Amino acid sequence: MVTFLSGGTGTPKLLDGAAAAFSPDEVTVIANTGDDIELGGLFISPDVDTLIFQGGGLLDRERWWGIKGDTTRTHDALYDIANAVGLEGGPQYLPEERQTEGRDIARWRRFSGIAEFMEIGDRDRAVHVTRTSLLDRGETLTEVTQRLASGFGLTIDLLPMTNDPVASLIHTPEGMMHFQEFWVAHGGEPTVENVEFRGSSRAEPAPGVLDALDDTVVIGPSNPVTSIGPMLSIPGFGAALNDTTVVAVSPFLGDEAFSGPAGKLMQAVNAEPSTEGLATAYPFADAFVVDEGDDAEFGKPVERTDIRIDDRRDAGRVCEAVARAIEAVE
Repeated sequence: MVTFLSGGTGTPKLLDGAAAAFSPDEVTVIANTGDDIELGGLFISPDVDTLIFQGGGLLDRERWWGIKGDTTRTHDALYDIANAVGLEGGPQYLPEERQTEGRDIARWRRFSGIAEFMEIGDRDRAVHVTRTSLLDRGETLTEVTQRLASGFGLTIDLLPMTNDPVASLIHTPEGMMHFQEFWVAHGGEPTVENVEFRGSSRAEPAPGVLDALDDTVVIGPSNPVTSIGPMLSIPGFGAALNDTTVVAVSPFLGDEAFSGPAGKLMQAVNAEPSTEGLATAYPFADAFVVDEGDDAEFGKPVERTDIRIDDRRDAGRVCEAVARAIEAVE
């Protein structure tokens, strides 16, 4: 049995090749929910949805989010209405007092849907309407995720990291931003002063998460700070990783991140923005998979391969390297 820790792009790309080394019925994936937001009253869980759409064969693999070929009529209409009635667009938090009202899981990350700043496809939106309605009916995020995963035909077990509110907040000179505002609306450009996982100290791992962490754990090439960091901030999560075998796949080629703001965020939390910085980010890791051209050393087993993932064959090659790393330490 093996458990993958997943953010929105790196680990899903790796999972494309999981069958080269692992049987689907042996795989559990724990997804980051620190990026989740409430937008226009709908609860959106982007990293969970990427895995659901991927497993269901619907993922837009050009962008690695959303549904391939989806239309955006509702999204476009929201802009038309806002322009027609003179409403401002862009990320707009609901008033502070509203951030802790309503469904608890959406705390500290409630945005207005006026001229929504995230592009939501029409079929994608139907998933958010369904998720939100089930949450409002009293189901937990775990129950909703399992229901959706089953409906989309996933062959792996998929768990959200927690059923409690944890918000990834980026502190910048321009003020505090939710990660989605920082990354989607501002393209990751603002200077990062600090990263906060609000609510994590009171959160609990979702049912099944700690059991899954008893198995061998693979940390895919996701952003160590805002994809994996929210999980590590939950009490009991890091302790569980100390007690099991952990293999981490580098999201860097030397000091260059494959994608996203990983380097900038690593610097903000006082970690070397490179492969070697993973020793700080993941002190519990027993082995690492790094690029064959990367000279990083950890004093622990290192498996080297071409870790760039552009297709399923690449993903299979990296997963085979992960399996070799697991064998070296178990």
